[in-house]
Amino acid sequence: MRNYSVIISGLLFLLSCAPQNSSPEKGFKFSGHTQGTTYTIIVAEDSIHFQQSEIDELLAAFDTILSTYIPESEISKLNASEANYAFKDTHSFFKNCYTISQEVYTNSNGLFDPSVYPLVKEWGFFDKSEHIPDQQVIDSILSFTGFEHTKHHSVLFDADSVKFTKKDPRFKLDFNGIAQGYSVDVIAGFIENRGHHNYYVEIGGELRVKGVNREGKKWFVGIDTPSEENEAHSIITTVSITDCGMATSGNYRNFFEKDGKKYGHTLHPATGKPIATDVLSATVVAENAALADAYATVFLILGKERGIQFLENNKNLKVLLIYVDSDDQLKIYTTIDQTEQPA
Repeated sequence: MRNYSVIISGLLFLLSCAPQNSSPEKGFKFSGHTQGTTYTIIVAEDSIHFQQSEIDELLAAFDTILSTYIPESEISKLNASEANYAFKDTHSFFKNCYTISQEVYTNSNGLFDPSVYPLVKEWGFFDKSEHIPDQQVIDSILSFTGFEHTKHHSVLFDADSVKFTKKDPRFKLDFNGIAQGYSVDVIAGFIENRGHHNYYVEIGGELRVKGVNREGKKWFVGIDTPSEENEAHSIITTVSITDCGMATSGNYRNFFEKDGKKYGHTLHPATGKPIATDVLSATVVAENAALADAYATVFLILGKERGIQFLENNKNLKVLLIYVDSDDQLKIYTTIDQTEQPA
C-alpha cells in the first residue's frame, strides 16, 4: 500500500531529543510500518500502558475503512458502488474524517475537496501513468465533483452505521489529503486514553505532540529544505511545539515532466489542473493533525499572499510557508515559533 498523501507530506522528522531506546530512563519509543510509510511513537514518561501490537491493530482497522489502496476497504467499495452503499463504521473513522473534511471544504471555499479522486486518477497520479488529460475530459469530470453535501451525494450517520448515496455513479471520494493526519489523531487519542500526557506520534511526516519531552521541554521538529534532490533531509529551520497537530505539504518532489514542463500532484479543485504557486511547502500547526493535514493543502494552493490573508480569518491556525521570492531565493514566512536546533 502506498502513502495516503497525494502530495509530499513526509517532510518533518524529530531531532536529537528523541530517545533511541525504550527504557524508563529515556522514555519509550515504538517504530513500525503503516500506510506505505513508517510511524514513530515516543512516550516521554516513566511507564508505558499499551503494547505496540495494539497500535498496529488499530492502524490496520483504520485502513479497512479509509484506504483507497485496499480494494476491500469500505471507501473502495463505496467508490465502486453505483448509487447506494451502507456499511458499519464501528470506530467512527469514516464519520469523523468526513465531518472534518466538510468543515475544511466549507471554510476554504472548496480548496480542500475529497471528491477530486476521479481527477487525480485521470492525471495518472495513483498508478504513476502520468499524462495530461484533454480539457474536454477535465470539464466532464468537473461536472460531477464537488464535496457539498446533497449536491452530488448525501450521507446519513446512524449510530455506527453509514448510509451513502451517490447522485452520479462516477462520484468517488479520496481522503488522502486528511486521512494520514487523522490516523495520527486516532493513535494520539488511544495513547491519551491509556493515561499518557507526554508523547509524540508521527506517521509519514504528519504528527501530533502533547506535553514535553524527557528534557522537560517542548518537542523540537525540523522542517526540510525544499529540494527535488534533498534525500538527506537537510533542515531549513526548526520549530518548538506542544499540544497540537502539525503537517507539511509540498509539490517539489512529487511531479512529472512533459515537454519541458513540470506538473505537480496537487490539483486545484476548481480547474482540475495542477496548481501554480510560489509556495514550495506549507507547514500548518492546528488543534489536531487532521486539520493540520487538510489545511496544509489549502495553504499550498493559496500561495503566500492569499495564504496570509486567509490567516486573518483563521487565527486558530499557524503556518510556516517556504516560498521563492522575485530573486529566486528561498524565503520563510511563519507564525510558528522557530528555535535553534537543540544540541
